Amino acid sequence: MDAYSTSGRDGQGPDTPGALVLTDQERAIIARRARVGLFRALGAQAFTGMLAVLVAWGIAGFDAGASAFAGAAAYFVPNALFALRLLLGYFGSGRPGSLAFFWGEALKLLVAAGVVVLVAWHAGDRLVWPAFLLGLLGVMKGYVVLLAIRRMP
Repeated sequence: MDAYSTSGRDGQGPDTPGALVLTDQERAIIARRARVGLFRALGAQAFTGMLAVLVAWGIAGFDAGASAFAGAAAYFVPNALFALRLLLGYFGSGRPGSLAFFWGEALKLLVAAGVVVLVAWHAGDRLVWPAFLLGLLGVMKGYVVLLAIRRMP
């Protein structure tokens, strides 16, 4: 029996797809690829965030570099914590489910939005908004680096 067997309405014909059956080895390969993909995505986000910081600092000075760093950290830190939570789920006895992923993603976005508001409130006139947004968007679009080098997880 192959992993892509099909069955009909009564379980006998080729009308509807059957259940996908994976071996333990195939599950281990998929889990490993997911873990590697998480590390690659975080690495690409860190790279694009630091690139944004260096560009902002080189063009507009220290305040712009600090603003870009704050923008990059506003999204990178919650994202890295969420990825860590997913990785811990892979190593534990229970696998992370779709509901845990949904709530983790929602919490990550709310924390990132809260950090943006706090930085805007506390930084005042020292915040260079274009640099801050460059850092934020640089981290958010870090996967573009993976697409460019064809290493998308």
